[in-house]
Amino acid sequence: MILTLQIATIFFVAITMSLPLAHALEFPGKMRLNAETYMAVQTIYYPGFTIGGIGEPLAILGSLALLIAMWRDPAFWWIVAALLALIITHAVFWFVTQPTNRFWLRSQQMVKVGTKFFGTEEKDRQTSREELDTNWMRMRNQWEYSHIIRALLSAVALIVLLIALARSRL
Repeated sequence: MILTLQIATIFFVAITMSLPLAHALEFPGKMRLNAETYMAVQTIYYPGFTIGGIGEPLAILGSLALLIAMWRDPAFWWIVAALLALIITHAVFWFVTQPTNRFWLRSQQMVKVGTKFFGTEEKDRQTSREELDTNWMRMRNQWEYSHIIRALLSAVALIVLLIALARSRL
């Protein structure tokens, strides 16, 4: 049972790391794009990455379950560190990345679930050309750097979790 939980948790933490890492690896190329090209390619990510995003809460839940299951194990504090890194990774998404997602998706037609998740209600859909010209670089930088931070934090979580499980007596 514990082994299954450990493997599943590592798998979900790896998914959590892979998505922002993919964005971070695109960083040098995307920073060379002009506003029109950047905004055209930015919205291609959302369908697949939204599906993959389910890995984040599952990684947190799995780490929490490991923490409870292994509370007497020498690996306990390593799991605490991994869980904290995952929670911070997730917080960066909601407080830094998600506001920029709303900006990029304002003009996109989405299904009801997508509209609710990204907070792009009909009344917020109109983005003036002036607003795009004024805000796009700030929003680009916020979005791109948030993914670099998330990639680093989730890599720390994965490495620390692997150390925890290597040190475990279970």
